[in-house]
Amino acid sequence: MKKTLSILTSVFLLAGLVSVPSTSAATPTMKVHFINVGQGDATYIKMPGGEDVLIDGGRQGQGDEVIAYLKKQKVDDIEIMIATHPDADHLGGLDEVLKAYKVESVYAPKVAHTTDAYANFLKAVKAEKLTIKTAKVGVKLPLKTVTAKFVGPTREYGKTDLNNWSAVLHVTYNKNKFLFTGDAEKASETDMVKAKQTLLADVIKVGHHGAKTSSNADFLKVVKPKYAVISVGKNAYGHPTADVLNRYKPYKATVYRTDQKGNIIFTSTGTKITVATVK
Repeated sequence: MKKTLSILTSVFLLAGLVSVPSTSAATPTMKVHFINVGQGDATYIKMPGGEDVLIDGGRQGQGDEVIAYLKKQKVDDIEIMIATHPDADHLGGLDEVLKAYKVESVYAPKVAHTTDAYANFLKAVKAEKLTIKTAKVGVKLPLKTVTAKFVGPTREYGKTDLNNWSAVLHVTYNKNKFLFTGDAEKASETDMVKAKQTLLADVIKVGHHGAKTSSNADFLKVVKPKYAVISVGKNAYGHPTADVLNRYKPYKATVYRTDQKGNIIFTSTGTKITVATVK
């Protein structure tokens, strides 16, 4: 009897030491970081497939801030960098990021500018022996687990109409959808709606820092956002305007502003979205 008890005790002890494999792995998350760069844009996305994507990099001279943030997130390289358009408050810091990180692919719309910020961006791309891939409607990004494609620009605009040239990216992770609009204004928004692009989104990065020329009513009717993020800092333009803030009210969208909340981080499991803010 004592021998039997001893054997049973040994079996139970061994059972406690052996871990039973889980039948289902934890669901990978997609994390979208709207980095507080003041009056500018910089968005870092950790895709559920593990890829690192950076959309814009703040103003000229802010590259170090963006790099510091990426290092804090333990980013070791960047699979995809997107310069939405040539404005200095969007691509100004990307030259520094290109020097600091190995970047596999760079996307930008096919429109040029004469500013130092744009010239520095081109020099940095060339120094890394990269060729800029055109960001335009229909172009899909080579990412696992998600569907990410450009829904704008749908056509060419005037050479001085840089905002409407903005690369607009739509990302779908299972049931959750995100829309990153750069500085796209009414002409581009109208064209995307007419072209019947996929615009429905749980989260929208509000166009042009909340300027009244963006987030038009017909556009928002298609997007139907639940969350709206405004990347904005102290400015003389009145961004974000009361007009724009009011346009989001019919959708009961929760509005987050980087000037008020600091860095804004969305976490998606593909079916559920949670939000955190860090000043």
